[in-house]
Amino acid sequence: MILKPQLQTKLRYVGLILLVAILLTPVLPSPLFAQEPQGPPEDAATSSISLADDMGTAVRREMTRVSEQFQQKALSLFERTPIGWDTDTLDYLYQWALSLPLRLPEFMAHILEQGRMLGVVGSLLVLTLLGAIFYTLFGQKRVMAKVEAAIQPYRSFLPETAYPYVLSLLRTGVGALIPLLLLGAFSLINAFITYHATWFLLTGRLLGVWALSALAIYVFHESLTKGLFSSAEQYGPTIYKRARLVVFYIAGGTAIYWGAEAGDFPPDVLAFLKFAITLSVVVLLLLLFYNKTALMSLFPELPYPFYERFIRNLDRYYSPVMYATFITGVMWCFGYQRLCSAIWTKTWAVAGVFVGFFIVYHFVLGKLNKWASEKAASQNEDAVLFFKSLKLLLLYVTITSGVIIILDLLGAMNSIERAFSFPILAAGGKELSFWVILKAVLVFLAFSFGSGLLRSYLGYKVYPTIGVDTGLAYAMNTFIRYLILCVAGLSALRILGLSLKVLMIFAGAAGIGVGLGLQSLTSNIISGLTLVFGQKIRRGDWLQVGDTIGVVTDIYLRATKLKTRDDIEYLIPNSDFISSTVVNYSLSSPNIRLAIDVGVSYDADPREVERILVASASRHPEISRIRKPEVRFVGYGDNSINFQVLVWIDVRSTARRMARSLFYYTAFEALKTEGIEIPFPQRDLHIRSGLVPAATPSIT
Repeated sequence: MILKPQLQTKLRYVGLILLVAILLTPVLPSPLFAQEPQGPPEDAATSSISLADDMGTAVRREMTRVSEQFQQKALSLFERTPIGWDTDTLDYLYQWALSLPLRLPEFMAHILEQGRMLGVVGSLLVLTLLGAIFYTLFGQKRVMAKVEAAIQPYRSFLPETAYPYVLSLLRTGVGALIPLLLLGAFSLINAFITYHATWFLLTGRLLGVWALSALAIYVFHESLTKGLFSSAEQYGPTIYKRARLVVFYIAGGTAIYWGAEAGDFPPDVLAFLKFAITLSVVVLLLLLFYNKTALMSLFPELPYPFYERFIRNLDRYYSPVMYATFITGVMWCFGYQRLCSAIWTKTWAVAGVFVGFFIVYHFVLGKLNKWASEKAASQNEDAVLFFKSLKLLLLYVTITSGVIIILDLLGAMNSIERAFSFPILAAGGKELSFWVILKAVLVFLAFSFGSGLLRSYLGYKVYPTIGVDTGLAYAMNTFIRYLILCVAGLSALRILGLSLKVLMIFAGAAGIGVGLGLQSLTSNIISGLTLVFGQKIRRGDWLQVGDTIGVVTDIYLRATKLKTRDDIEYLIPNSDFISSTVVNYSLSSPNIRLAIDVGVSYDADPREVERILVASASRHPEISRIRKPEVRFVGYGDNSINFQVLVWIDVRSTARRMARSLFYYTAFEALKTEGIEIPFPQRDLHIRSGLVPAATPSIT
């Protein structure tokens, strides 16, 4: 497995963090660093780190305990709660129904008596309730139309994508306004008086049911029929009609049960009513979930493999899951509440949390990606870095919280904790378990990701706002990173229950290592700290080390990353910057002088050549205007008269070879236009005449 560079860097920082923590031990006034009472000297076993001797025995013992507890809990799930009614209850209800016509005069007399007890105030309350019901049935649409008309002038102040959701939220509030106001008025009256009549308390409970039902119905209506979600466009109205029927039935059944409870019916009759209402609700839910195509269309399409696999399996096994849920609902009605609650929690609740986390994560990530694309278009590197840190923290929080909640719903959190609480290491006289080590790692990662988010936010928003220099900002961020990582390391040690005396082992080993072979590493680390806090070399500076010119992208503890214009990255040891000569073009001024050689024919006028070369150099935006170009007559060559053009360039934005090339293009065209020749090397060959012919031999 190949570790990411960021993780490798964090692992390298752990050693430095531990060393800094040891150095800070005498000055930190915390219980973690408190001096323990002097006692007898500790033996070697107390101050060493080793594997636990009885790890195998502890594992077997803990696993046996967890298994026994699991079996006990599993058996307790099948305990049946009595339903509270029998055939005598049915006979009682039959006789009560037969005698109901004979008891009507008694009921009317009771109503008249209650009316006299209500008086004027009570009558007004009843009239108010009737008026509220009348408003709900007939006047609500007019009020909603007026609200929509009133919000139109403010539409321009809202984002276009958010306006439909705001309007739906207002419609939901208007729809549930009357029951909510009545419930609030009742709560206020109930807080100031001590009237505990049965009908008064029943009225408050019914108002609560009315308010919750109205909110649920309008939420379903807005989310399923108004096109707010693309997944509900096709089947949303169908699902809404069935969901509204279920809400009405549950509210009506609850009102009937509370009315019977207020009427002092026997407990077995109340139990039968509860059974009948619950069973009928289960049947209604079966009818609601019977339309598989409509309900499956509500799940949005998300590009995540785990989510897609879950949706495919749910679609494949939808019918068995639906009927199994219906059977467990019937079992609930017959007294197996504990078993059914456990099944529903470990199936539907877990599935809901699983899908909900994916949807929320996808929604938030989509907003972040949209924001990041806008910032990337403006080439804001700090904003992009802030987005990456926020995305990483979002992923960590989503995965960690999702796993913890799902394990807790499954009832496995306690079992896993106990199963992994066996000792695997013995350090400083304390036994460390895998579970404690895992918690320490999670805390350390949380600090690390939070540190990245804080530093990126400071670089994106805070430092530019208050005008902090780039080099100083980098130094401050480096200090914050080391500080937070030190706190993270100390917090992890606190969770492990270890004192800093345990780290003395590593300190001793580190001292021996430094003495034997880590001098170079130590020198680079100290040099890195000097570079960061000395601010002679900062991120973004253009440096020349030997023949290499590049920009500093990062300063690590051991080395500095230098990136050239050819996109080649060099890792240069920090000690080289301290011990050798380094050219920093960004320390005071990034402008450097560049000398360009030009040769022309002897027939050219030097002053005319000077004018042409100056004009050619002044024509390029890559050449700096801080100083005017200069032309020097440097000498007479074998074939040309030679000039040297002196120009200034910003080495951060313009490469030397590029500036030289652009100037040569322009100078060549300008000289050719003016008829000035640029000579090439040539040789003149002179042949002498009148050579003495060779002597002719004589013949004798």
